[in-house]
Amino acid sequence: MSAETIANKAFKQGTKALFDYDKHWASCFEPAPFLPMSRAEMDALGWDACDVIIVSGDAYVDHPSFGMAIIGRLLESQGFRVGIIAQPDWTSKDAFMTLGKPTIAWGVTAGNMDSMINRYTADRRIRSDDAYSPDNAPDKRPDRAAVVYSQRCREAYPDVPIILGGIEGSLRRIAHYDYWSDKVRRSILMDSRADILLYGNAERAIVDVVHALAKGYRFEDLAKVRGTAYLSTQTKKHWQRDMIEIASNDVDTVGRVDPIINPYVMMEDVGDCHIEQEKTLESQYKGFVADKVEHKVLNADKVAESQDIQVVNLKDLNKNALKHKRPLPPRDKTVIRLPDFEQVKSDPVLYAHANRILHLETNPHNARALVQKHGDIDVWLNPPPIPLTMEEMDYIFDLPYARLPHPSYGNARIPAYDMIKLSVNIMRGCFGGCTFCSITEHEGRIIQNRSEESILGEIKKIRDTEPSFTGVISDLGGPTANMYRLHCKDDAIEKNCRKPSCVYPDICDNLLTDHSHLTQLYRKARDIKGVKKILIASGLRYDLAVKDPEYVKELVTHHVGGYLKIAPEHSETNVLSKMMKPGMGTYDTFKQMFDKYSREAGKEQYLIPYFIAAHPGTSDTAC
Repeated sequence: MSAETIANKAFKQGTKALFDYDKHWASCFEPAPFLPMSRAEMDALGWDACDVIIVSGDAYVDHPSFGMAIIGRLLESQGFRVGIIAQPDWTSKDAFMTLGKPTIAWGVTAGNMDSMINRYTADRRIRSDDAYSPDNAPDKRPDRAAVVYSQRCREAYPDVPIILGGIEGSLRRIAHYDYWSDKVRRSILMDSRADILLYGNAERAIVDVVHALAKGYRFEDLAKVRGTAYLSTQTKKHWQRDMIEIASNDVDTVGRVDPIINPYVMMEDVGDCHIEQEKTLESQYKGFVADKVEHKVLNADKVAESQDIQVVNLKDLNKNALKHKRPLPPRDKTVIRLPDFEQVKSDPVLYAHANRILHLETNPHNARALVQKHGDIDVWLNPPPIPLTMEEMDYIFDLPYARLPHPSYGNARIPAYDMIKLSVNIMRGCFGGCTFCSITEHEGRIIQNRSEESILGEIKKIRDTEPSFTGVISDLGGPTANMYRLHCKDDAIEKNCRKPSCVYPDICDNLLTDHSHLTQLYRKARDIKGVKKILIASGLRYDLAVKDPEYVKELVTHHVGGYLKIAPEHSETNVLSKMMKPGMGTYDTFKQMFDKYSREAGKEQYLIPYFIAAHPGTSDTAC
């Protein structure tokens, strides 16, 4: 069963489609040519105020490759008046008051990139340019922009709720190692003091939260919205009465673990326990009500006895707690307590354990809630959002984007826009799970696809409206070039699988690798009148591509402009195993196919391999 079918089933369980919400009263206004960045633009639109003001570290480009544009246009489609404050002067609150006071909430993001990566090289040197700024200008955003912007928003209008999002917030949602300061930092919620954090692609959560706030609900009422995180000093108020807390070492052994080879093997189960055995454990839980017991969390202080929750835990907890396995409660009634900040900041083993739990609880169909204490405050993380259906993806990408930078930038060039203005995003997500990459953690491993009609329609729109279009589409891809409409062969397996990767150490037998949908899309796109060439510039998973020689032939024959960039990342097995990347044997196979089909097409074409230097596992003498 397809991933689209799985997502559609979720709607029968109560998830509302993005286009099915009752619109806010401001839907009486026409869509704005550009979301306003000044009071003069607001006046021209007939607005006396903005409902939501989005503050971003990027220049405002009204294009679906820019997060602020997607969230802004989506909220506009829901009937909200949305303004943009892009790259404000963060040294005072004045720049944050240019559009007045938002009637509902602030939306804060550092931009499409983590602000520290945007501002510094790997050698911690200040960069001399910023592709997301007009004319490539540097120093348009502060360090840790999401934190600084949130603080300024609070200073400007203290009573306006702050919704934090974007990749900077998403990847820093629990205690995390900070390369730039070489220490473990607290959850970004602790430093920003935003009211709520939306992690991952946040369309579902932002629509739920803003509609609820507009109707007068409080954040306490939104405690179960998926894809959100928030702070709590009295967590019991936010938990459902039947939620049961377990310790993280009830579900995962602290320390080194063996690789998960079989997709049916659950990380929290002993030995060779499979899905069916886990279901048996959960069935044993029926009617089970645990007596309150002393709750030890890896030698942390016990949970306050005043908390009105049921606690299920193992006796005699230690780092090998799984040896004393007891039945666990059902996943939808479980919250896992991670080692607290004070522990993970000083113990690398516990830090790795906490992050492994975070990565294993990412399948939206079986993920459990997480909680981590920072001093006397809990950071609560709800399970990830249900993936978007194809219809919802089309809805988002078909919103009335101007597909241009805001007119206030004049003739200034924004390199990030120049790079993507002739490209089309066809999907989201990645099931690769590479350890150095943020895509799986941010966008999820379940691929979310647009329809052919929507994709081909965008190509025609570029052809008809983009002055610089010469007949060449620069890319037809996404986080990966060739995961379009690839999915698990069975919805039951998909819902229960907890592997961090579908392609490591080898491609899962349950993964359908048929590229025919993508091959057909390429052919239809080439047939569009006025299109001379379509290049593929997104990262290609060549280990998947070699499973479908027809796709490789199609790609090499028609969609390579002389050079094709691919990323083996490294050449040595020791390092590749830590990256969770395939060995060089697959690369060699792909290169043979690439050369063969290039010769057959009568073309001289080359592969450009990318490699990462100094990755963990590398040494000065040998890999």
